[in-house]
Amino acid sequence: MSTLSGLDFAAVAERVPPLAALVVAVLAVSTSAILVEYSGAPSLVKAFYRVLFTTLVLLPLAVGRDADRRAFRRLRGRDLLVAVASGAALALHFASWFESLRWTSVAASVTLVQSQPVFVAVGAWALLDERVSRGGAVGILVALGGAALLAGGGSLSGAALRGARPLFGNALALVGALCYTVYVLAGRSLRQRFPVIPYVVVVYAVCAAVLLVAVVARGHPLLGYARREWLLFAAMAVGPGLFGHTVVNWALAHVESRVVSVSLVGEPVGATLLAAVLLAEVPTATTVLGGCVVLAGIALTARSRTGDTDTGRGDGTDTRSE
Repeated sequence: MSTLSGLDFAAVAERVPPLAALVVAVLAVSTSAILVEYSGAPSLVKAFYRVLFTTLVLLPLAVGRDADRRAFRRLRGRDLLVAVASGAALALHFASWFESLRWTSVAASVTLVQSQPVFVAVGAWALLDERVSRGGAVGILVALGGAALLAGGGSLSGAALRGARPLFGNALALVGALCYTVYVLAGRSLRQRFPVIPYVVVVYAVCAAVLLVAVVARGHPLLGYARREWLLFAAMAVGPGLFGHTVVNWALAHVESRVVSVSLVGEPVGATLLAAVLLAEVPTATTVLGGCVVLAGIALTARSRTGDTDTGRGDGTDTRSE
């Protein structure tokens, strides 16, 4: 990494225990859905400013080193088209997931959108002819069964239901997972050949541009929000964005990828607990059961996909920057 405002991030990173950083990252991403729920802005606006602010924070890091600047210059032709496709898919992921939180519980939405490792495994098998181990196949079946149970059940109990449309919200969360699968599969080769920060900045810039077009097309105002909203937009970027998934990407170089993959299963658990305490969202027994089954399937799938090719950066590992 580079020096920003006199702070040597590389030196700081070297002094941080990787497992401690991973714990902080999981806690940070667990706040994402809560921050989205706290904001009263339109879903597209929330998604746009989250991605924009995260991009602006990371941009100085991406241009601070010669190697990173050279990576920007190498990104052209087919690679640039792939980056654009990845960014567009990521924009659809954010748009559908943020909107899903309007209609269903945090527990259901976060668990279903986190099921993307399962869809990545299926997509890699169908499109890239990658082998699926027996454990991976079991994990996929378990997760899909849990997703069906979760998606079909009521999301909230009692008064907390608030007239929501859980089936619609759950469907949007699954759309978000599928869009993220496209993002992962489209950008896999680029992530292997380009440094993390320059790659993320380019994809985020495309993602922000697509979301901006969507915001304008829907007629949502870009300005005029209360101070509280701007603070929430910034918190989404700095918390889940910077200290969450950016730290996860850094941890991949220091911790076994299977550990990183399975640890991210903690996000739905943390988000559900926070929602119960802060939003009074009490999930139904069906939601809890389905969520546990989905998380077990995700863990099985992630472990099987990274166990044989654990190089510190397994392809099957979730490297989201949500």
